[in-house]
Amino acid sequence: MSVHNLVSFLGIFVLLAAAWLLSSNKRNINFRVIVWGIGLQLIFGAFVFLLPAGAKFFLYLNDIVVIVLNSASAGAEFVFGRLALPPGVSNEQGEESLGFFLAFQAFPTIIFFSALVSILYYYNVMQRVIKGFAYVFTRSMRISGAESLSAASNIFVGIESTLTIKPYLDKMTRSELCTVLTAGMATVSSNILALYVFSLQGQFPTIAAHLISASILSAPAAVVMSKILLPEDSVPETLGTNVNPHYEKEGSLFEAVINGSENGVKLLIGIVALLIAVLGLVALLDLLVGGLGGHVNQFIGIDIDWSLKGLLGYLFYPVTIVIGVPYQDAYTISKIIGERTILTEVVSYQDLARVMEQGLVKDPRSPVIAAYALCGFAHVASMAIFVGGVAALAPSRKKDVAAVGLRALVASTLATLMTACIAGLFFSSKSILLGTTVVP
Repeated sequence: MSVHNLVSFLGIFVLLAAAWLLSSNKRNINFRVIVWGIGLQLIFGAFVFLLPAGAKFFLYLNDIVVIVLNSASAGAEFVFGRLALPPGVSNEQGEESLGFFLAFQAFPTIIFFSALVSILYYYNVMQRVIKGFAYVFTRSMRISGAESLSAASNIFVGIESTLTIKPYLDKMTRSELCTVLTAGMATVSSNILALYVFSLQGQFPTIAAHLISASILSAPAAVVMSKILLPEDSVPETLGTNVNPHYEKEGSLFEAVINGSENGVKLLIGIVALLIAVLGLVALLDLLVGGLGGHVNQFIGIDIDWSLKGLLGYLFYPVTIVIGVPYQDAYTISKIIGERTILTEVVSYQDLARVMEQGLVKDPRSPVIAAYALCGFAHVASMAIFVGGVAALAPSRKKDVAAVGLRALVASTLATLMTACIAGLFFSSKSILLGTTVVP
């Protein structure tokens, strides 16, 4: 084990200590949840990174995602023509790509994957997989069946995962509600995951395998952090029992495709609107704060980056060191991890692709750890979306959901950082999951 791997391992306990300090009731913390949650992460991390069979399986999943992504581009190319061609690619007519356009190349994959997930739900494939993960969480960590189902659902879908536990929301405890929100923000949905793969595939060929791994790892991490920050103080209705996902099945396969596509369009519009608004507001804030900061720099004689990204980079620098990023790359990565809390993970993954392309990260472990740390909806805008979504499904619990929202955001941020620690702990340049060395 290298020094950096050891730092990542110790980082797990630093993050747990931070969560403990912020706990609402330290006496009620269930240590079984912590031990089994970390244990599940360690077992899965070893399977992915250390076992050749596990690494090969996830490389196989990576290839499947890439193939599906290539299929997804067919519809975009028909609609947008050359604008949908990735850089360096030519179509059948010999027309070359005009460059990278997020709106025409990456965003259409959201619609395609939303339709694909809807088909998997229609044929009960997704429900079976979700129930399998939920069973493991319920039996090992002894949490309620409803929150286990929510955590398992969030590995694959986003805010719509709350629909699977809709019948149980009204009677959930505050701790359960916090876990539902935390699991939602600590993981990513498969349709959005496709967007990240598209953004990073050129610089990181096996990124799909890592993002799938990260989303799975973050589910138990979300439960751990949520149960530390807001421990259970009552008995959940579905404690220790397995529950079935709530799902209103469409009348036909074609209806499932239509509904999935329409949901993808709604999600796409929401992302576009959010990016336009947030990036514009941040640019305005940078102008105001940056101008004022320039005068401060002249006065104190120190060159400080007063942009929002720079300030968040300073704030997250110690955290970036703790999760195992080497010193020479720490500030570059800390700015990317820090900006996620405000600018969303979409922007952060774009910036990670940019710094990799420009050679601004020197150590190969740095982008891997960053990719795991960013794999989640742990940002302010997402908190508003999840709080609003859950409150809409359970109006009687609106006050409780709003009260635990900020705590869930902190828990989800710590959960994604813990997942990054697991990746840093098991990172090895010889792993075939990195596409560097082939293990016979």
